[in-house]
Amino acid sequence: MSTPTQVRQIPAPQIYPDNEAFWAGTHAGKLLIKHCSACNKPHWYPRPQCPFCMSDKTEWKESAGIGTIYTFSVSRRVGPVPYAIAYVRLDDGVTMMTNIVDCDLDAIRIGDRVKVVMKPSDSGAMVPMFTPL
Repeated sequence: MSTPTQVRQIPAPQIYPDNEAFWAGTHAGKLLIKHCSACNKPHWYPRPQCPFCMSDKTEWKESAGIGTIYTFSVSRRVGPVPYAIAYVRLDDGVTMMTNIVDCDLDAIRIGDRVKVVMKPSDSGAMVPMFTPL
C-alpha cells in the first residue's frame, strides 16, 4: 500500500539577521549554502562563523540543490498527515535535515537522488525540502 505525501502545515521559520539572506534566497527559489573563504569549506546550518576554522570570512553561494538521502524516517502517527523526515547529503558537501515531499513515502530509499523544492510555510516564507529526481 502506498502512502502519498499530502499537503501539511509547515511552521514559519525564525528569521534573524545572520540567516536573513538564506530566507531571502529561498523566497527567490534558491538554496544558499555558507562557504568559508579562509579554509574553503562549505557548512550547514547558516551561521556567521565557520565551524571548522572559526573564521568570520564566510559567504553565501548558491547550491544546485541536488543530493542523496543519507537516512530517513516516515512518521504516520504524530499528526493528521504522514510525512518523511530525512538527512540529505548535498553534492556541495553538506548534510541537512529536511523533509522528502511530492512522492510515495513508501518508495523512499536510502541512496535515492533528490532535488530541492521550495514549500510555503504558515507565514509564506519558503522552506527548502526535497523530492526524488
